[in-house]
Amino acid sequence: MKRLSDELTVSAQLPLDAIEEIAKAGYKTIICNRPDDEDPGQPSFAEISTKAEEVGMTAVFQPVASGNVSDADADAFATNLADASKPVFAYCRSGTRCTILWSLANAGKLPVQDIIKSAADAGYDMSPLLPRIAARA
Repeated sequence: MKRLSDELTVSAQLPLDAIEEIAKAGYKTIICNRPDDEDPGQPSFAEISTKAEEVGMTAVFQPVASGNVSDADADAFATNLADASKPVFAYCRSGTRCTILWSLANAGKLPVQDIIKSAADAGYDMSPLLPRIAARA
């Protein structure tokens, strides 16, 4: 679990048995940025969603292909994040895709260097995206 902001924490693939603990930690919404069947054995979004609902959380499915985050994906993530009950827990294979989406979604809302620093503090190097983030701002 890596905190990017007061509203968002990201992680690698979320195991089903962690959802109850995430709910107990106060998270209200899960955003899945991983397509189903990306890797053998990963829980499906339907399984994640069912478990999240059982513990009173909302689950949002926004699958994004690894290495192919578009501006439209970032805009959709911004909308999902804005509409979600906070705090939000987002996951993908490693947390990187979620961090890229968050970085691009916050372009123009936060200073570019703050975005890069928040990501770096969480262990994600978004510096290669700096020109793209700046262009979106």
